[in-house]
Amino acid sequence: MRIDWRVTPAALAVAGLMGAAGPAQAQDFTGGKNMRIVVGSSAGAGFDAFGRMVGRHLGANIPGKPSIVVSNMPGAGSLKAVQSLKAAPADGTYMVLFNPGAVLNSLLQPKKVKVNFTKEVHFIGSATADARVCHAWHTTGVKTLQDLLKRKQFTTGHTGNTAATYIDAAILKNVFGAKIKQIVGYPGATEQRLAVERGELDGDCGTWESVPANWIKDKKTTIFIRISKVNVPELKGVPHVSEFANAEQKKIIDLLTTHNLMFRPFIVSSKVPMDKVKVLRDAFWKTIQSEPFRADAKKSKRGIIDPLRGEDLTKLVANLYAAPKDLIPKAAAAVK
Repeated sequence: MRIDWRVTPAALAVAGLMGAAGPAQAQDFTGGKNMRIVVGSSAGAGFDAFGRMVGRHLGANIPGKPSIVVSNMPGAGSLKAVQSLKAAPADGTYMVLFNPGAVLNSLLQPKKVKVNFTKEVHFIGSATADARVCHAWHTTGVKTLQDLLKRKQFTTGHTGNTAATYIDAAILKNVFGAKIKQIVGYPGATEQRLAVERGELDGDCGTWESVPANWIKDKKTTIFIRISKVNVPELKGVPHVSEFANAEQKKIIDLLTTHNLMFRPFIVSSKVPMDKVKVLRDAFWKTIQSEPFRADAKKSKRGIIDPLRGEDLTKLVANLYAAPKDLIPKAAAAVK
């Protein structure tokens, strides 16, 4: 597994603009209180693992070295956790790790996902980008996109229709015409994997790391398509979905998959003062690059691909919200 610790040019540019530490950095950041990281997924899944891994190391890089308590708040594709920020303290002690599919859906379904990610949150950083795939259980006989398109039905499971996994499968369903039945309501990836093994689901979509290694080794499942442009050596030979798309479809796919560049995003409420946001952003970036965190990631077999600073996430989301107006309804139709 590749663990990539490269700093992107954009991140270096932002780093060069960082000024001196503000008042919040010169003293105990929390005033003796514990910090909280709320993970918007069930325990045992990839988001949970990253949340707990960051929780183990982030405190060491925050003034006062506060203890960090990690808890889970699954629901609605992690939107429940995001919305909990509205009642959170405004002192920087409450962070949320959420599924970035919610960012896209706030643009495509603003009446349903009532969060403006350019105004209501501050981005602290993202631990990794996301190499997303879809895979099919061996009993289905699906080994390629063409095989999928021939099936009368293929069932996938999701936490909600704002989840990135839902978007992945919806692209195959609505852009390419695959007959996919999408079932929502699963607490997280752990429960979805169990449903695949039971035969309740025909396969699934998600981060490639969420596909159990023994499933691939024992040929129990086949990764047949890449959804995001983020790639890793282990997926060599697996085609990207855009290879089968026309020019218009490629634009839709690009809009629907941009959020994969910020796969493990940490946020706080926009009510948190910017001097405290800066402390958290600096601490997060230092943590991601630290030797203890790297060792933990390697031990946990969690790849780190192009992490992003909070400032870069802010720009990325702003660009997403600035998408051409005529493209948004087309993209929205593709994920219904």
